[in-house]
Order: sequence, then structure tokens, then C-alpha cells
Amino acid sequence: MKSKVYDTPKAALEGLLRDGLTVAVGGFGLCGIPEQLIIALRDSGVKGLTAVSNNAGVDEWGLGLLLKTRQISKMVSSYVGENAEFERQFMSGELELEFNPQGTLAERMRAGGAGIAGFYTKTGVGTVVAEGKETKDFDGETFVLERGIRTDLSLVKAWKADVSGNLVFRKTARNFNPMVAMCGKACVAEVEGIVPLGALDPDQIHTPGIYVDRIVKTTAEKRIEQRTVKARA
Repeated sequence: MKSKVYDTPKAALEGLLRDGLTVAVGGFGLCGIPEQLIIALRDSGVKGLTAVSNNAGVDEWGLGLLLKTRQISKMVSSYVGENAEFERQFMSGELELEFNPQGTLAERMRAGGAGIAGFYTKTGVGTVVAEGKETKDFDGETFVLERGIRTDLSLVKAWKADVSGNLVFRKTARNFNPMVAMCGKACVAEVEGIVPLGALDPDQIHTPGIYVDRIVKTTAEKRIEQRTVKARA
């Protein structure tokens, strides 16, 4: 069996990239983002990307790096308010945006990974989110049809992995990562530590290795998105 462990983020992405790629990226704000894989994606020079992610990072970090280099042509997101460059590109018509309610986005990725083509939800009914989408009544209430998301590639960040690709996420860094890992045709995981097979408690595994194709160990920078401090008395 071919090893899933790669030496560098660049090597882990080799052979998976092309222009026009659809890529799902884990994280919430700057928490749990695959920061080194994003840098390797930027350095590859691929363009015309559709990025599926809860948010677009911030200026100069996370997916903000790919916005700065104009490598992303479309975002499928829930929240984008922390990125001034995102706002500028969207308002000027340079960037296409597909907004999703946050829970709907998470379920769209989970559904795609589970082989579910679509699902009905009440979220967004009667708003612009439902425009152009099929609706149906169940038990006297209206629901809107949302499609599952499948991407060409998924990039996630985990705390630990074993050599088979089983992943453990740490606390809130878990966020969107399990759903992102599921929905990609190929999944690359950036991790802080790699342990032998059998070292992880099976009950503590958050994403089974069947969803993960490649693993790379990196050193996380862990930037703080918004630092709030109390003034001295």
C-alpha cells in the first residue's frame, strides 16, 4: 500500500492541481485552517479557482493570500466580513460570490461526501438565498432544495493523524474540517503530528482515513484573528 505521508506541502499537492480547480478548505476564521497547504497552493500558480470555505481568511493570511494573487475567481462561503480585499474584489465585480447560510454550507459539504445529491431545509425560505431554487411543502411548511457539494480537492488541518490517514482535530479547530475532508475527490491533510497505526483511540477519531489521501506534517503559526485585551486600570 502506497504511503499517505509526504515530506512537504508542495509534494503533498503534486499531481492534484490544475487551473479551474474547485477546492474545499477547512477552518473558521483563522482557526483550523490548512495554512501551509494554502501557501503551497498559492506558490503553485494555479488560477481560476473556485474556493468552498466558510470564510476567506483575512488580508495577508489564509485564503486572503490567494485573493491577493487573484488566483480565486469564485468563493462559495458563509461569512467574508474580515477581508477587505475580498470586499473590494466583490464590489468591483472581479470576484464571483455564492453566499450560503453557515449550517447549510456545512450540510452541503457533508451531504456531498455522503453521496447525497441534495436535501431540503427551511433555512433561507422566503429570502434571496432561495431565489431560483426548488421549494417543496412538507407537513404544511415550505422547504428549499440545496445541492450537495463535491469538490476536486479538499484541504484540511488536523491535530494528529496516523499513517493510515485517520484524523483527530483539536477542540474548536475541528469546525468545518470533517465535512471538508468528506466532500473532496482527493483530500490532503496538514497535521501537527503523525503517529503509528493503532496509536489513536478508535473512539476519538473524527475523520476516518478512508476520506484522506495524503498527509503532511507542518509547524503551525496559529495567528490570532482578533486580539482583544483589557485596558489597565
